[in-house]
Amino acid sequence: MRDKVRRVGQRFLVGFDGLAASADVKRMIREYAVGHVILFNRNVDRPEQVADLVRELQAVARDAGHTVPLLIAVDQEGGRVARLREPWTVWPPMRAVGRTGSEDIARKVGSALAAELSACGIRCDFAPDMDVDTNPRNPVIGDRSFGEDPGLVGRLGAAMIRGLQEGGVAACAKHFPGHGDTEVDSHLDLPAVDHPRQRLEEVELPPFRKAIEAGVASIMTAHVLVRALDEELPATLSPRVVEGLLRKEMKYDGMIVSDDLEMKAVADRWGVGQAAVKAAQAGCDLLPACSSADAQVEAMESVIRAVEDETLSRASMDDACARIRRVKEKYLLPYRDPDPRAARAAAGAGERVALSRDIMERAGMTA
Repeated sequence: MRDKVRRVGQRFLVGFDGLAASADVKRMIREYAVGHVILFNRNVDRPEQVADLVRELQAVARDAGHTVPLLIAVDQEGGRVARLREPWTVWPPMRAVGRTGSEDIARKVGSALAAELSACGIRCDFAPDMDVDTNPRNPVIGDRSFGEDPGLVGRLGAAMIRGLQEGGVAACAKHFPGHGDTEVDSHLDLPAVDHPRQRLEEVELPPFRKAIEAGVASIMTAHVLVRALDEELPATLSPRVVEGLLRKEMKYDGMIVSDDLEMKAVADRWGVGQAAVKAAQAGCDLLPACSSADAQVEAMESVIRAVEDETLSRASMDDACARIRRVKEKYLLPYRDPDPRAARAAAGAGERVALSRDIMERAGMTA
């Protein structure tokens, strides 16, 4: 039984409240062997504090007998989706990078992000956004996208991925198979896309193919109902989308990450527990539950029961754990705790601030 719990816990990513490790997150690491933690604004104050927080979390994992360090993640895209702000470099939205049209600049942004994140001990960035911004009424993507041209999004996204990963931080292409042409925020409800498959092949999917060619460490699924692919289930919960399209047709063999299972698009319809099981059945490897400790326990206990009654097969569990472990070993080993002084020195370094300003100037934006 304990082995089952540990294997399930290695598939979960959790969030928590506070600037120090909370009792809840310590419990998740110790009792459920959770292997991944995500940081939000609520966990971030200054570089030294983030480095100390990461050191604390890793110490809890070591004391609990984890054989591989925790993968600490963040959403650090730039623009409105940035958990690390001043004194770290303040980046414009990726639309600004798109306006430059420069792969070199996109790669430099990735490298700069990697330098600041890795100095704090953060080794996974849920970026870049590979959605194509084709709907001006979209409330959640907009300027997070490099632009409305699939070729541009693919080129610049792939360059940013290379910059991040060359700097030792696992990148994540999101939100597969495309969240750009929606009018509903999946944090609040379930969006739908009604384009035919041909349109998806021409617009939504090409950037993700470029990300795969670039060797992206992970791809995040969207809580979006894409009716041409599955008329009933959103992408995150759909075997046709995750296993069928992404894994088999597009030949992606890296780590597939669900979007947050506490988002209302799935939680209000299936509940967090059932959503976690269905996401795992669909082929998602890493299962995030980012806010509520109760929801995290519900999700993990549901997956544990699914393993016990063989709703989830041992083979699928083994495959998912192996893909996750490959990412963690590549980006975490050999492991060394972050140095708070180095984290402070890396934050907002002059050349990175200059790069951010240059991008804004080229894009015709003001600081």
